[in-house]
Amino acid sequence: MSVSTPWWTAARHADRRPILLARSRIQAAVRQHLERDGFTEVDPVCLAVSPGNEAHLHAFATEAIGNDGRPQRMYLHTSPEFAMKKLLAAGETRIHAFAHVWRNRERGALHSPEFTMLEWYRVGQDYSHLMADCAAFLRAGAKAAGVQSLHFRGVTCDPLAEPERLSVAAAFRRHAGIDLLATLSDPATADRDGLAAQAGQAGVRVAADDTWSDIFSRVLSEKVEPHLGHGRATLLDRYPVVEAALARPCADDPREAERFELYACGVELANGFGELTDPEEQRRRFQVEMDEKARIYGERYPLDEDFLAALAHMPEASGCALGFDRLVMLATGAPRIDDVLWVPVAETLG
Repeated sequence: MSVSTPWWTAARHADRRPILLARSRIQAAVRQHLERDGFTEVDPVCLAVSPGNEAHLHAFATEAIGNDGRPQRMYLHTSPEFAMKKLLAAGETRIHAFAHVWRNRERGALHSPEFTMLEWYRVGQDYSHLMADCAAFLRAGAKAAGVQSLHFRGVTCDPLAEPERLSVAAAFRRHAGIDLLATLSDPATADRDGLAAQAGQAGVRVAADDTWSDIFSRVLSEKVEPHLGHGRATLLDRYPVVEAALARPCADDPREAERFELYACGVELANGFGELTDPEEQRRRFQVEMDEKARIYGERYPLDEDFLAALAHMPEASGCALGFDRLVMLATGAPRIDDVLWVPVAETLG
């Protein structure tokens, strides 16, 4: 059946339906696992005064009209994080949500402007528990789909194998020959020229106006990520603090943060944190991120002052977000994210 045939035709839907039914089974299996572990499912609101304050995330803006007819700028959230952390401040201790989220400037085999994010939080437990959760979700997804391995673009991953836990610094050494921590003299100071020189030696293109973060991201995407999650999943751990705006620093090295990402078959699936709970430090980091957004894209998003106020009351916690549609893709062997969405977003832009 041609992909140019509308998804809603009976014949094409019949072709897609086995994958969609597998999606429902995977979601039910993950829900059951969370319920057995004492989680409460919540339903966070999607409209927000701030969609998130990361420089390279792009939101969908809208307008709320009050009873007095006056408009207020609002956004569809890029993550349910702010709302869910407010629930932690309110007293919830173990929560999860299957939330629809929206991100602009994202469309491709692994990206849809609207997608489903599984986000969950554990109060009083460190982020290693989230890593165990991730491994459990891979197992549950494969079992629900009736498969023994995950697949994407010719790469396979055993969902039953213990994931490899690898620091970002170790991954840069292994796959790019770069001493990343040598370019970080302290948490706030990054040696841009030092990283540029090492990246050039590794064969990574560096532009004159690239920042340290630009170079870091390019090395990560070109030299590191393609090798992760082959054979077994990879937990890429201990991101530099300058690349972890929402995570607390590691106790043994303040240059690194309690942030990890889960990879399988070279695909990023999840992003987890030991959560930062210092509202003043969080404000500072958000302002840095928004300054960078203004520099690159000429726009900035407001800060959610209600979130920052709640953060002062939030207990120590760990949280993680997993791209649920991508998990379904790998478990079913689907080549594109649209194949695993019951109703794909219309492609109106070239």
